[in-house]
Amino acid sequence: MSLYRPETLTDAPLGQASAYPERYDPALLFPIDRAANREPLGIKDTALPFVGGDEWWAFELSWLDPRGKPVVAVARFRLPADSPRLIESKSWKLYLNGFNQTTFDDRDSVIDTLHRDLTATAGVDVAVELFSPDAPELAPAPLPGESLDELDVDIDRYAPAPELLVCDEETVVEQTLHSHLLKSNCPVTGQPDWGSVVIQYRGPRIEPASLLRYIVSYRQHQDFHEHCVEHLFVDLMARCRPERLMVMARYVRRGGLDINPWRATPGWAPTLPARLLRQ
Repeated sequence: MSLYRPETLTDAPLGQASAYPERYDPALLFPIDRAANREPLGIKDTALPFVGGDEWWAFELSWLDPRGKPVVAVARFRLPADSPRLIESKSWKLYLNGFNQTTFDDRDSVIDTLHRDLTATAGVDVAVELFSPDAPELAPAPLPGESLDELDVDIDRYAPAPELLVCDEETVVEQTLHSHLLKSNCPVTGQPDWGSVVIQYRGPRIEPASLLRYIVSYRQHQDFHEHCVEHLFVDLMARCRPERLMVMARYVRRGGLDINPWRATPGWAPTLPARLLRQ
């Protein structure tokens, strides 16, 4: 089952044959209004129940210097969750490919161009950073907290099932839990989206086996990465009513891009986990 609104993808390149551009073209970027896809979860853009953002890493970024020599870099983009629009991933990939045979005076010119175009498309300031392929920021690290993945559980639900969550209201804890068993599917192409999820919370204790069953219940669900994280957040808040909560997914790279959305209760600025080996 998918909750996304297909009309939001009219004319999007996702799921269609696309020619790879040879030159820079900001018109390739395709915005998607967040509001339409949040509506089925009861989320209103005028009163978001969370703060957060979408962190993107791009590993296929290159351009030409004034002498025609290629330059390569890894880019990190940070898009706030309260932006009116997200940017469709395939259009982002095509846009970045247009840099390959485009000449820029220097690194700052590339950053300025990316910032200007992405900010205009998302409708809010998008942070842009470029890293050398050898930068220490790119080193993988394990997820924080306790892994759920070795729990001995039976699972037979593969569509989101918040009723699986069991919370002990008599016991208040502060925990960080994670799983590498998150999987959903692209709502347009049906391609698998593999990911890991971190859940940090303070509140009634969430029974670990029930949380793992709930995470795995997304296995045949069709939706965007960002919307899956918001779905997880809303369900956990509704079922367990934690005092504070952060949900972050780190999705495996596709087409040189990985997407890492996070959502948290307002007023909390959690420490975000590092990048993973399989990203």
